[in-house]
Amino acid sequence: MSVAENLARVREQIHTAARHAGRSPDEITLVAVSKTFPVQAILEAYAAGAQDLGENRVEEAGEKIPDAKRQLDGAPLRWHLIGHLQRRKAREAIALFDMIQSVDTLRLAETLNRHARAADKIMPVLLQVNIGSDPQKFGFAPEPRAEFFEAVEKITALPGLRVQGLMTIGPLVTTADQARPFFRALRELRDELARRFTRAQWRELSMGMTDDFAVAIEEGATLVRIGRAIFGQRG
Repeated sequence: MSVAENLARVREQIHTAARHAGRSPDEITLVAVSKTFPVQAILEAYAAGAQDLGENRVEEAGEKIPDAKRQLDGAPLRWHLIGHLQRRKAREAIALFDMIQSVDTLRLAETLNRHARAADKIMPVLLQVNIGSDPQKFGFAPEPRAEFFEAVEKITALPGLRVQGLMTIGPLVTTADQARPFFRALRELRDELARRFTRAQWRELSMGMTDDFAVAIEEGATLVRIGRAIFGQRG
């Protein structure tokens, strides 16, 4: 199937999941994850109505984003960094992306803040949480709470960043429903943070990918990151 057909099918699945959860589909932003796919695939996705694109690596994005912008002549695509970001690449990330979803340490946040201030920019960010305490994944540990809250308090005070919510990568599970407790835990954590740290907005929950996004939507996702179901299998 074409990118356009795949995108239409995913949108319908998002609508179905939202209606099942008693939510408006307008509450959910689809981020089409174009990592490893060429600019031509991005152009096809844009022509089919995609407005938010996700990339994992700054190096790859540094080649693709300027090319896509030239070919689309400034069309309003929003670029999300969804992969792990090294501090030495923070300045480039600030220049390339419209949102950084993978802020996973206080030191990274402070580095991003410094470069955002130098660029006279306020960068929307999400805090990545390792909600399943998986040693193979990046992200803040939600426990002990006191340490996590201390980091959040410092990050939300940084003037160059605008904290908008949380992101997580769900665990590898046999069925999508097995991821539900992790998505629910992230939503509950977000709600707790919203009560404690009112200077941030906390409206976004980025969770759910190709295999589990319907469950994530049922548990409150506002951003779903979908690659394979739109662009196909990666080589």
